[in-house]
Amino acid sequence: MQRKAYVSGTAALLAALLAGCTSGSGSDGATDDANPGDAGTATVAAQPGKYRTLPEPCGAVGHDTLDALLPGIARITDPDQREKAYEGEAALTYDTDRKVGCRWKVESADATDRLSVDFERVVSYDNAVSDDDQAQKLFGEQESAADLPAPSGSSAPPPSPTPSSSGASAASGSPSASSAPPKGAAGDGTSSSGSPDAPSSGATPTDLQPRTLSDVGDEAYLDDRLNTSGSTAEQRTVTVVFRTSNVIVTLQYEEQPMAVGAVPDSKEMQDRALNLASRLDDALGG
Repeated sequence: MQRKAYVSGTAALLAALLAGCTSGSGSDGATDDANPGDAGTATVAAQPGKYRTLPEPCGAVGHDTLDALLPGIARITDPDQREKAYEGEAALTYDTDRKVGCRWKVESADATDRLSVDFERVVSYDNAVSDDDQAQKLFGEQESAADLPAPSGSSAPPPSPTPSSSGASAASGSPSASSAPPKGAAGDGTSSSGSPDAPSSGATPTDLQPRTLSDVGDEAYLDDRLNTSGSTAEQRTVTVVFRTSNVIVTLQYEEQPMAVGAVPDSKEMQDRALNLASRLDDALGG
C-alpha cells in the first residue's frame, strides 16, 4: 500500500510540472504572435544615383574650347607656358569621389579671362530619399539663392539695369546671392573690342537676361552679372549651373577688359558658356 501511494504521488507531481510547462509555452507563443509582421518588415531603400564617380575636371575641357573662352591662351608664345595654361589648376578637395573642380586664368593685352568648372556628386544618407531627389533639392536651393528675375510676362518687376559696385566672387563652386557679383544689365554697352552689342536705347535684350534653361541636363539656369568698381574696367561673370541625375555642374566664366569703359559682350560670353555646358552634359552622358 505504501509503495502504491508513493507512485501515485510521483505521478501527480509530474503531471503538475508538465501542465506548468505547457501553460508557459502557450504564453510565450502568444507573445511571439502578438507582432507577427515586425520581424518580416523590410525597409525599401531609395534608389542610388546614376553616377558613382566624377570626371577628371582639368581634362574635361578641350583645347579648342579653352581657345574660345580664353582667347589669350593661343597668344602665349612660350610652348611650356601655353601648355601649363591649358592644364589649368585643380581645385583643392578632400574627396574626389564627391567634388572636383579646375580653374583657368589667362591674361592678354585685351582682357583677363577666368574659367572654373566644378562637379559635385550628391549622395543622400537618408534611406527614404534618393540621390537624385537630394540633388534636385540642392539644385533648387542654389537656383533660389541666385535670385533670377521673373520670366517675361510675369507680374514681378524687372531687375534694375544699374550695375552694382560690390566685388565679384571667386569661382568656388555653387554661386550664391551673397557671394556672386551683383546683377547688372546683360548685353548693354560695348564689348572689349569696342563694338556695340545692344540697341542704342540701352534696353537689355530679354533673351540675354538671367534665366532657367531647358536644353541642358535635367534642369539648369544661367546667371549674367556685370560688376563695376570705380575707375577700373567692368567685369562680366556668366554662370551656368545644371543637374544631371545626382551630379551638379557649375561653371563660371569671367572677363575683365583692360580698357576702362569697355564692357564684355554678354551674348558672346553666354554663347561660349552654354556651349561648354552642353559639352560637359554630353560627356557625362546626360
